[in-house]
This record gives sequence, structure tokens and C-alpha cells, in this order.
Amino acid sequence: MEILLIGPPNVGKSVLFNRLTGIDVSMANYPGTTVDYKKGEACVRSKRFTLIDVPGTYDLNTSNEAEEVAVEMLDSSPAGVVFVLDAKNLESSMHLLLQVLSHGLPTIAAVNRSDLVAGEVDIELISAELGIPVIRTVAIEGKGLEEVKDRIAEMLRGDVDPPLPPKVAWDEAERISGAARCPFGTDGRRERWGELLVRPIPGIPLAILILALTFALVVGLGMGLRQFVLMPFFHAFVIPPIEGAVDMMFEDGMVKNILIGDYGFLIKTIEWPLGLVLPYIISFYLALSILEDSGYLPRLAVLIDGLFKRIGLSGSNIIPFLLGYGCAVPAIMSTRNMSDRGRRVMVSAMICLSVPCVAQSGAFISLLAESSVLLVPALFIFSFLMAFLFGMLISRLTGVRREAMVQEIPDLLLPDVRMLGKKLWIRVRHFLREGVVAMGMIIGVAAVLYESGVLVHVGHLMEPLVVGWLGLPAEASTPLILGVFRRELAVLPLIDMGLTTLQLFTASVVALLYIPCIAVISVLAREFGIKVSLIILVATLSASFLIGGLVFQIGSLFL
Repeated sequence: MEILLIGPPNVGKSVLFNRLTGIDVSMANYPGTTVDYKKGEACVRSKRFTLIDVPGTYDLNTSNEAEEVAVEMLDSSPAGVVFVLDAKNLESSMHLLLQVLSHGLPTIAAVNRSDLVAGEVDIELISAELGIPVIRTVAIEGKGLEEVKDRIAEMLRGDVDPPLPPKVAWDEAERISGAARCPFGTDGRRERWGELLVRPIPGIPLAILILALTFALVVGLGMGLRQFVLMPFFHAFVIPPIEGAVDMMFEDGMVKNILIGDYGFLIKTIEWPLGLVLPYIISFYLALSILEDSGYLPRLAVLIDGLFKRIGLSGSNIIPFLLGYGCAVPAIMSTRNMSDRGRRVMVSAMICLSVPCVAQSGAFISLLAESSVLLVPALFIFSFLMAFLFGMLISRLTGVRREAMVQEIPDLLLPDVRMLGKKLWIRVRHFLREGVVAMGMIIGVAAVLYESGVLVHVGHLMEPLVVGWLGLPAEASTPLILGVFRRELAVLPLIDMGLTTLQLFTASVVALLYIPCIAVISVLAREFGIKVSLIILVATLSASFLIGGLVFQIGSLFL
């Protein structure tokens, strides 16, 4: 038996899903669409069922794929619906609930985030008006969870009747939510700060300060972990025994070099992903989780709306870009909520052209910070500039029209330390399982190709471009070849090449604008087709060598 979990985004629906389901949870792709959803097996009061976390949506007018999928799921005859209302934004979620009730399915409603209002919401009135069971919950704390389970068990036994068809209109949602709100005050300081952060003054100066502090946290914590914890540990206790064992087992030659040579598989698989990249994975995702859980990101979207409208986007499109600094794959997939395909392609192309993933960002910091700490912010400012210029160019070529920004502004909150820890561990664990393994395999292949002379031969073929135009040493061709598989591998081998400041920045610009890795190209092909993915591939490759060469040629005139 299937039960749908439905509600608007950012209402605690996923927290409730995690509390109701066990470890048997999976992601599925809805047939005929690009929309993913979660489903999990659950058991309440000895009743087993499948809980489906329907993609979050504000409406059921089928203006995008997520809304279409939600409607099709409602029409697929599930056993019932658990709808999550937002106590802080009752009217908008009430309108969505009325739309869901019009499908005539047994439904229970959970009024979540009730801890964020200083008074009460009259759940008895809502229940009487709609003719459905209503429960007050605080999902993050588990409050109301047992009553939700009781009502689900009743639904599975057939004891929850379908509601009468409601009047689906905004004035009806306003009437019910208005009547259900008991007089209560709000946290004045939180409200005032929330308003100040979306005003140009002082919002923009505060945004600059917050982003600067975030950048300082990412760089400072990452460098501290790398220089004082991980690299000293590996070089003192892990790498020497490995080198000693290989020296005892193999004589000098190709096999030994593959294991512990310039691209030695056993050494670089430890140094690069774990010693140089992992520290920045930890610091970046910690900073991002704080911004997410505090409710600041939607306010940042409001502030930059005026800037984004110049390139045909809205401020809410900042979310895919921020996700891109983690990984381009989920960033591109997050554009599915956009109603216009042209805008989706535009944002995805901008991410591929100018947004480094967290692993590549960590590699950049490792490469540049040793020479000059100023090179790090210079590169990221260059990244922002390129994103904006590419956006203007793509907007004019494609004629993308700006859409109005629809952005829910959640309350400012102090992040929960336990939830921060869980989110950080999930993201770090994903990198350890996926990123480290993939990087290790590519390093192994690179070691074989390098020691067999294949990479050296290819490097000679690329020498006129790499040496003559980009001003880099001939051996810098090897990282460019490896970057096809993992973008951070276009950066990490440069660390030991003794590059000048200009060469460091030039190589970083080339790597920043370089072609997306294979995983991103495959996602682009799946989302938009092979033609679009090939156009982005050619555009990024051309931009990286053209702009990187211009940086070196112009820079060499002054240095």
C-alpha cells in the first residue's frame, strides 16, 4: 500500500519522511520525466506500507514537471495522503491542501513548524472545516509523531474517510487560515533582522560581510585541517610504511614507479583526495549547511534579484549556482523546478562554464594559497565575473526572458548542531564513497599511462598550445588530460611543478573554465540531449584555452 507525503518546499517534509521510514529508502525517477523522488518502507502499529515523498511544490497547476508528477501521483489511487501544512505560512500551504483534497483521497494533515509561532494554530477548527484529521507537529523534535502514526494506521485500516470536495480558491484558503490563527505575537528581533537582510541597505553590506566570513571559514578551516592535521598524519604514519613495503617488494622500474612514483597510485590516492581535497569538502559543506539551516540563502536570493534580472534570471536561481560549488550534477538537476527549458539550459551552461565544484575549489586553494592568499579570492571573483558575462552572452543568443521571482522567505533560525553534524557526515560520506574511489581509479590509470610514456607523447602534441599560448611547462598537459575525468585532477598535479604566480593564475583560469567531467556531461545529455551537451563541451573547451591564453599574454606584459 502506498501513502503520499505532500507539502510545499522547506516545511519539514523530509524530516517527517526520515522519521517515518527506516533504512530501506531509495531514489526513483518518475517514468517519462526527469523528476526524482524518495520512497521508503515503513511500519506503523504493525501496518506496513510504502511512503512516497512527493516533490515539494507550491501549486498543482502543472506549470512544471514537479507539479505534473505530483498530480499524476495523486491520480494513481494511493491508499491516502499525509499533507504537511506550514504553521508560519498557513495560507499558502492551505491553498495547496485544498487542491490536494479535491482529488478525493483519504487525507490527514500535520501542522508543522508550530514551534516557530508564539501562539497556537486552532487545529480543531481546521479539522472541522476540512473534515480531515489534523495533528500539530514539530518534526525536527519528533513532537506529534506518534499521533501521526496512529492516524496513518487508521488510514491503512480504512477508518479515514475521503473528504467532501472543498472550494479550491485563495479566498477560501485565506478564510480558513485566518480563522485558525489565534492571536499571537512574534519574535520581534528575529523579524527585524529578517527584514533588514533583504533591504539593499544594510542588506548588501551585510551580505558581503557574511559571504566574506563564509569564505574565510572555508579557506581557514580547510587549510588548518590540511596543514596541521591530515597531511602531517599521512606523511608521518601512513605514507612511509607504504613506501617501505613497496621498496622491499619491488626493484626500481615501471611497476614500482606506478605504485609510488610521480603519479604513484598508492601515494597520490592518499595525498590528493584525502590530504588536499577532503579538508575543503568538510569546511565548504559545513559553511553551506549553516547558510541553509539559518534561512539566509533565500534572503540572498532577494538581494541579487536585481543583478540577475540583467541576464534574464531571477534571484531564486542563485540556489543552483550555490549547489554547483558543491557538485554540478545536483546543481543541474535542481533546475528542474524552472518552468522554461531555455532558462534551465542557460543556468546549467553557466554552472559548467564558471562554477568550480567543491573538490576543484579545494584543489585551487591548495594550489594558490601557498603562493599568495590573494590569488584565491581573485580566482573566485574572476569566476563570478565570467558567470555574469557568460550569462549576458547566452541570454542575448537565446533570447531568454526574465521570469518573476517566487521565493519563500523562511524564518531566521539558529542551526541545530545535531542536524548540522548529520548533514555534514552524509555529504562527506558521499565524497568518501564516490569521489575518493573514482579519483583513485583515474590516478591508477594515469600512473600506468605516465610511466608507459603515453601521457608524455600526448603532452608533446599539445606543447605548442600549452607552452606557446598558455605559457605553462610542457608537463602541464598531463593534468589537462586527467581533467576530462575529474575536474580537480586538472589542478592537483600542478602543485609540484614550481609554477610562477602568473603561471599559477593562468593554469587555474584554464582549469576553472575547462570542460565538465564525464559525470556532468552524462547528466547534461540525459537532461537536455546530446546536442546541448556537445555544444557546452565545445564552448567550455574553447573558452578555457582562449581566455586562459589571454590572461597569460596580457599578464606577461606587466610582470
